[in-house]
Amino acid sequence: MHLSRRSIFRLSLAGATSLAAPQILVRAAQAEVPMAATRPAAFKRFTLGDFEITVLSDGHRIVPDPRKIFGTDQSEEDVRALLDSNYLPVDKMQFTFAPTLVNTGEELVLFDTGNGEGGREGGVGRTLANLEASGYNPGQVTVVVLTHLHGDHVGGLMEGDQPAFPNARYVTGQVEYDFWTSGDRIGTGAENGHKTVMTKVAPLAEKMSFVKDGDSVVSGITAMAAFGHTPGHMIYALESGGRKLLLTADTANHFVLSLQRPDWEVVFDTDKAMAAKTRKAVFDMIATDRLPFIGYHMPFPSVGFVEKAAEGYRFIPETYQLDL
Repeated sequence: MHLSRRSIFRLSLAGATSLAAPQILVRAAQAEVPMAATRPAAFKRFTLGDFEITVLSDGHRIVPDPRKIFGTDQSEEDVRALLDSNYLPVDKMQFTFAPTLVNTGEELVLFDTGNGEGGREGGVGRTLANLEASGYNPGQVTVVVLTHLHGDHVGGLMEGDQPAFPNARYVTGQVEYDFWTSGDRIGTGAENGHKTVMTKVAPLAEKMSFVKDGDSVVSGITAMAAFGHTPGHMIYALESGGRKLLLTADTANHFVLSLQRPDWEVVFDTDKAMAAKTRKAVFDMIATDRLPFIGYHMPFPSVGFVEKAAEGYRFIPETYQLDL
């Protein structure tokens, strides 16, 4: 029997019609079943040498018009064409957020804290809930590392007026902290960011230490300067048992628009030329050395690899490579 697309479609319609009548009778005899809106716990866990790594979902947010964020120096047609060629909607996009928890055996280190309580009505701010679902509690976190001080990374530092991680010390880049806490930000486009930092980060200053390129956070975790997205944006290299992984934070904010076109301008980048240069340097290294990485805004669970392709890089989601 020869089946064409049209004949398959006709068969599908016929089957649906034959099933419809009994289904209607069943539904008439019972109440409608409401959809379950409960969100599942969302975390991804694997080991890297002697480290246990848990990627936590802070949730996701839908935003309209990707071209207002990515490829702002490109034509709308080119941005839409790239999205369409990757089977993505052209009129909206999903942002995900992925704080990462690293248990070294001696320290429990959290990288970034998500959007926090202010984002919960909008579907984000779920880091604490997913941390607890993963088997830990906030009081066990000994170090909180802030890759940079944008609100979606520091919003979860406080719950009300109390630290969300009461037993932790804090680490961030000196350049980053000095920029955002400076009164020079008042009256500029960075004023709202300054206010967030003064509310969420500055109250913790007494328990905060500062790192620069090449400094060690704890044994096996090394800071690397990756400036451009923000003036003091840092990424972190993890190494344990001869295995390596890079936490790239916001070096790339989208698995297609930032990686396949690393030169395209991104509205969130403070220094757009430097950010593009940093993107290419970091992901050239990841591709050449075949390193796994965790990108804060990569599709959850945000772990993968890249290979060089055309004008940029192709994102390869991790499947089971890190579980073996």
